[in-house]
Amino acid sequence: MKLLIRHQTVYRYAQSAGRVAMRLKLMPVDTPQQKVLEWRVSVNDEPVAAFHPNAYGEKEAVWIRHGQIDHATVVAEGLVETEETHGVLGWPTGQVDSRYFLRDTPLTRASDGIRGLALSVAEQGSPLDQLHALSAAIREAVSYRSGVTSTDTSAAEAFTLGAGVCQDHAQIFIAGARVLGMPARYVSGYLLADEGDVLHETHGWAEALVPDLGWVGFDPSNQVCVTERYLRLASGLDADAAAPIRGSVTLAGDMWIDADVRIAQAEEGLEERQLQQQQQQCARLISIPVG
Repeated sequence: MKLLIRHQTVYRYAQSAGRVAMRLKLMPVDTPQQKVLEWRVSVNDEPVAAFHPNAYGEKEAVWIRHGQIDHATVVAEGLVETEETHGVLGWPTGQVDSRYFLRDTPLTRASDGIRGLALSVAEQGSPLDQLHALSAAIREAVSYRSGVTSTDTSAAEAFTLGAGVCQDHAQIFIAGARVLGMPARYVSGYLLADEGDVLHETHGWAEALVPDLGWVGFDPSNQVCVTERYLRLASGLDADAAAPIRGSVTLAGDMWIDADVRIAQAEEGLEERQLQQQQQQCARLISIPVG
């Protein structure tokens, strides 16, 4: 399957910022599940080319501007061909020991409730069976409900609340997998959800290291292992570490974030025209005041 993506994020500043610095994890890399055919990233229409491999085997770049600036428009777009591997990504290609992904963070620390849920599936057979059971148990215990959690909500808090979104489900899964002794990490990327629906937000899921298989992607929110409809961007110990964009700004005043993602299946021979159409359609923005 070929997927066309256009991901635009606009940062607007009520008063001109004196300095803006961003870490960009917006450059997908080739994996057994995906092959990057064309991809580009720009900030304020200036190409960002200085992407370098990190210790995970992924790519990131830093964009910095000094001086007065009233907005920063970040665009990542391109064409990626994906394959169905039933969620199996394989063995690590980076320099980080897989045991690193057993580490807790404030966002993924297991509460007594999460620990109990994880231990309840510990006798479900193979490690893969246990992870499938864990995913199902999380979706049953934590309903999908937008607007009740934020990017700062921890797995423990969402589990207690009994509701959340993809980030919360993934971080609870990560916490539970680590309780079971399996390394797990958060993954950020994109999902083509429904046929004919080209408007989506970024998506988050989890990967766990399964003996004899390697890393396997699980999406507890949708109760599936990762399919060819998923496009992987970056990973980390939790959602914050895997965020496509993180930054700091020297600013006196409010800031607004406008985000828009377009993803569609490309037909053979029509990739360029469809990408142009997506660029023209990318007008709807979700305004989120910050500060």
